[in-house]
Order: sequence, then C-alpha cells, then structure tokens
Amino acid sequence: MKETHTIKPAAPERSLPLKEADVWRPLPGGWRQLYGGFHDLGISIEWHDFETAKPFEWSRSFHPGSLELCLNLSGNAVVRCGADSAEFGPLTAGFYVPGRGGGLTAWRKPGERHRFITAELSPLFLRGQLSQCDGALHPMVEHFMGDAARARGLGAVHRLTSEQEHWVQQLLRPPTALGARLLWYHGKALQLLAEFLFDRAREDELFCDRQKRVARERVDKVAALLRANLAQPPDLEELGRKAGCSSFHLSRTFSRELGMTIPQYSRKLRMERAAELLRSGKYNVTEAAMAVGYSSLSHFSQAFCQAVGCCPGLYPLKEPAPQSSDKE
Repeated sequence: MKETHTIKPAAPERSLPLKEADVWRPLPGGWRQLYGGFHDLGISIEWHDFETAKPFEWSRSFHPGSLELCLNLSGNAVVRCGADSAEFGPLTAGFYVPGRGGGLTAWRKPGERHRFITAELSPLFLRGQLSQCDGALHPMVEHFMGDAARARGLGAVHRLTSEQEHWVQQLLRPPTALGARLLWYHGKALQLLAEFLFDRAREDELFCDRQKRVARERVDKVAALLRANLAQPPDLEELGRKAGCSSFHLSRTFSRELGMTIPQYSRKLRMERAAELLRSGKYNVTEAAMAVGYSSLSHFSQAFCQAVGCCPGLYPLKEPAPQSSDKE
C-alpha cells in the first residue's frame, strides 16, 4: 500500500516546550499557537498579546536553530546581535536567526501593549520550500539554509504595507471554514516566505546590477562592523558569517570594491581614530594605542607612522589654529 503523508493541525492550546513555557508563564494568556509545530512540521506560527510593567527579555523565547519572522502590530522591541540591532516598532516586520547557542539579545519595552505574530522556521522546512528559488533570497536566508549550525544574525526590518497588515490580521481570524483551515494556513505560511524572505530589490533589476548592489551592501556592512569594533575587530570568518557569504568571497569582494584588504582597511580606521584621540589632547600615546586595541607600543608606533607619516609622539596634540585674515 502506498504510504500517504498528511499534515496534522496543532491543537489551539498545545503546551509549550518547557523552556519556552517558563518564559511565558509570568504572562498568562500572552501566547497562543495558530498553526503547525516546529518539531513536527518545521514551522510554528504563534500569536502574542500582553503587557508588562518591566522590560521583557524576549530573546528567551527564541527557538535555537530557527529562523524567526516577527510581524509586529503594536509595541516596541529591539533585537541585538553584537554591534548590529533591529528595531521593531508598530506595524513592522523582519526576521532574525538566533543561532543554536544563543547570541541574540532582545527586549520589549515596559508599559506598552505588545501584539505580534512570530513564525519559527526550521532549515529543513525552508530548504524544502525554497531550494528551487533562483538566488533572489535574502543572503541571511541563504546562509541559514546552507549552514544553520553556524548562522546567526539579523535581517532588515520593514514597515508593513496596508495589504500585508490586512492579511496579518486574517491570521488571527481565518476567513475560511474550519475544515479548510489547515490548508488555508499552509498557503499563508508560503505567502510569509514569499513576502519577507526575499531580497527587496526591483523586480526588473538586472542580474549583474543586483550582484553589484549586494557586493556594495556587504562591503558597507563589514565597514560598519569594523568601525564599531576598533579595539577588537571581528576576524574574517566572523565577518563572512555576518555578511552572509564565505570569508574567501568576502575578501575578494572587499578588495575589489575598496582597493585594499580588510586588514588594511581595519588598520586605517584604527589609526584615524588614534590620530583623533591624540589631537584632542586628552590621550597620551599609550592611552590612544590601548583605545584602538594595540597592547604593543612598538607595533602601534610602526602602524601609525606608516598611516599618518610621523611617529605618534610627534603628532600634534591639536589642530593648527586658523590663520587670521588681513581683511576684516
């Protein structure tokens, strides 16, 4: 007999895994499952509605090894991954990848009503639905599908369109008969993927133009990460993970776009910051070196001299005073 597979709907009051139950226990009625099950189907669509007098550590509810999409109707929240952050305001949507060992922190503000839907997605589910797509997926999604064990990071947050807001509301009150609700939710799950997990580029964008844009965005992201972590720059492997590509590809892309390697660019940023600190007159050479991550004064002096053209001890403490004009 041919084996058939059917998708069974989750019971409305299905119990949470123990860890997640501990998160929502202080907020009775603040969580309800709408569809699926992460371990059974690889997707779980859930509804949240609560108020809290204290900041709520939202990241404790994130499912390890998932990609989570948040459709935020009301309330304000922030998700952080290292130096990166994603802010969810009213009527916004975005996704994030918690990673298997954590790594994200997220908080919801006190004194507000928080109403939002989350969709927890497994890599197996996404590969089954998206493996035939032609490369237009968001780089973070591609990275998660290919290496879920090491993926971690934030996607962009966008404001919901009026049409998206309408069908998000439908997720709470499906406009279909009870017997067809399973099929309806399955269709909506696919719509979530199509709406929010693809690169938000113009449909008529040429492939070569898209490649250039993605390369520029990756370089900009890496430059921002290096600028935000002068004292302890991320290594190449970490930069590649955050940029959503291999370290080898990132190195080639970065050198092609900026005309210098990532280490050269990082050193340039650090020396510019050190020069700024010395010019302020508030830092001596040792303090400036430590502020930009150098524990060796000789290495710092050599790098500074190469970048600026003079030794840090001879660098002017202040900008030259502007010369007075002969004209009144």
